Amino acid sequence: MPAFDVIVLGTGIVGSACAMECVRAGLRVAVVERDAKLSGATAAGMGHVVALDGSPAQLALTNYSRSLWSELAPDLPPDVEFEPRGTIWVALDHDEMRQVYAKRETLAAAKIDSEVLNSRELAEAEPNLRPGLAGGLLVPHDCVLHPPAAAQFFLSEAIRGGAILQCGQAAQRIADGTVTLKDGTSYSADKIVVATGVETHLLPWLPIQKRKGHLIVTDRYPGFLHHQLVELGYTKSAHIITTDSVAFNVQPRPNGQIIIGASRQYLSEDEGVEPKVLESMLERAKSYMPALAQMSAISSRAGFRAATPDHLPLIGSTFDPEIFLAVGFEGFGITSAPAAARLVVDEMLSRASEIDRTPFLPSRFSKTPSHA
Repeated sequence: MPAFDVIVLGTGIVGSACAMECVRAGLRVAVVERDAKLSGATAAGMGHVVALDGSPAQLALTNYSRSLWSELAPDLPPDVEFEPRGTIWVALDHDEMRQVYAKRETLAAAKIDSEVLNSRELAEAEPNLRPGLAGGLLVPHDCVLHPPAAAQFFLSEAIRGGAILQCGQAAQRIADGTVTLKDGTSYSADKIVVATGVETHLLPWLPIQKRKGHLIVTDRYPGFLHHQLVELGYTKSAHIITTDSVAFNVQPRPNGQIIIGASRQYLSEDEGVEPKVLESMLERAKSYMPALAQMSAISSRAGFRAATPDHLPLIGSTFDPEIFLAVGFEGFGITSAPAAARLVVDEMLSRASEIDRTPFLPSRFSKTPSHA
């Protein structure tokens, strides 16, 4: 009999959520991480728990996951900094206000609360936005959190429930229910969950592309920002797959710091922070909130996100019934982690799921090792 029921590869927020969900389902779990735990994109991401409507499937997944985050909220430790700040999607002009009304209808059809703000109401909600903006859409039940602490909570819960953690050795091969590490150590399990983000060497057929993102963290300015603010063009820029892009996106932290995003790059292989990208992000942010120009930035980060051709993650079983995927979340892995973990375990245990799993199944891409 295999030593474990499930081996989870990766301790980012998705992998850690999968480990916790497996343990809570009564499964024997081992977690393998090649680097220090909680590194990678999770350590370099904004913590926005948001209902995203880029497609019906994306909205179903993110809204479902948002509800799971709310269920988890009473158990989250203070360092997770989970707060229901709400999101305001900011409209520049009357054309974008038409998008606001369309977005409200889309959210209403999914039974998600939202409220249209006119120019005056937007200024009252966020006085530090520049004058003259047309309005926005407030989604009050969106939340913010601190991703590394949230991932640590998931991983700690998994370990507390009996999961075994192996750090510092990369998985070199997965086959026949066995994970072989760089040092030759092997672990066997009935199921293997690959949650390794952009690291696809184990399954080179995966349709994953690196997408680099940056963020900036300011000094503490209590009371400056009240909601997560995102420009209406964010979703459009997120779907650009041929050129780099930036979009206005700012997030408050409880200590008064402000996190500034967002950037997307496809062609960069540089793991470090790129000053030109930071400059573009700041210029975009200042065009919405001019007072940001007077603030001190204390740190910046960069990381690679895993993107798929259709902008939806790969969640579930593969051509190999022993291998499951939880990858390809691009910019909404923080939001989607609890739902992805639940869907993976639902399929493992042949349980019905709260949402349709079909749009996320890896089988929607025909390229497998036999076709490569």
